Amino acid sequence: MRALGEDWFLQARLKLRHLQLFLALDEQQNLHRAAAHLGISQPAASKLLGDVEAQLGVKLFDRHARGLSPNWYGEVMIRHARNMISELRQTGEEFNALAKGNTGTVAVGTVLAPAVTLLASAIERVHRTHPKLKVSVEVDVSKRLAPRLLEGELDFAITRIPSDISAEPFIFEEIGEEDICFVCREGHPLSGMSPLTLEAMAAFPWVLQPQGALMRQRVDALFLHYGVTLPEQIVDSPDVLVALALVDRSDTITATTLQVAELLCAPPRFRILPFRERLSVQPFGLVSLKRRRLSPGAATLMATLQELVAHQRQRGLG
Repeated sequence: MRALGEDWFLQARLKLRHLQLFLALDEQQNLHRAAAHLGISQPAASKLLGDVEAQLGVKLFDRHARGLSPNWYGEVMIRHARNMISELRQTGEEFNALAKGNTGTVAVGTVLAPAVTLLASAIERVHRTHPKLKVSVEVDVSKRLAPRLLEGELDFAITRIPSDISAEPFIFEEIGEEDICFVCREGHPLSGMSPLTLEAMAAFPWVLQPQGALMRQRVDALFLHYGVTLPEQIVDSPDVLVALALVDRSDTITATTLQVAELLCAPPRFRILPFRERLSVQPFGLVSLKRRRLSPGAATLMATLQELVAHQRQRGLG
């Protein structure tokens, strides 16, 4: 394959229809079904694909008896086609928002603890001066937020960059660590125990984030470090409300961030167990993409978050 110039897409006469075809082929894995999905004939779809492949000098899809499947070149094209179409959709949303007198839209993703405090404070502050800015917040774990940022579904995120994803496309501005605490109901058999031991805690049922989640890895590592067998009964749930409902109704113990516990775990119903050492997970931060310019609304919210983080650090130093 020859090297592509900066304006290769002009030479290849790449059009929106081509991008839509790539996504349809990825979804349908069949040229006939992809053509039907786009409302064109199969010969027309075949010509669209063939023209691009001829201009690039490389096949994007492998042909086989059951249809088509993208090769490595095709996967690259599909990923960027998805990003471009997502950007165009966001353009339409911003135009519509401006036409209605709004000041634009911003989609931000966050892990749980920053959504509870930092992001809420930033949104409240931004809405004082931009009351019609449309903000959508997606709360999820880092391993799902980072891919959504790459695919253009989010403007930026308050998260971590997962170890299995290259950090090269991202800008990472560290905010800080998340402290972990253990929570039980008020009146739990362990609520008055001093000193509290991990062995005693292991005798009770737990509700934790699923295997692979960062906080779950930290808790599992804690048990491993002290040579304590994991609790026999562990319910997996990424939802803090499900976890607290189980804790409220039984002797179940859960692990959550200190920020979440201080906000949601009112003393009359819950108690933070006084574990003997500080636990935390790796730092999270503001994550954006190097090659994507933020919309005015997203840039305003990002700048406000940066101001709040700087203020927190000054207070910490003071």
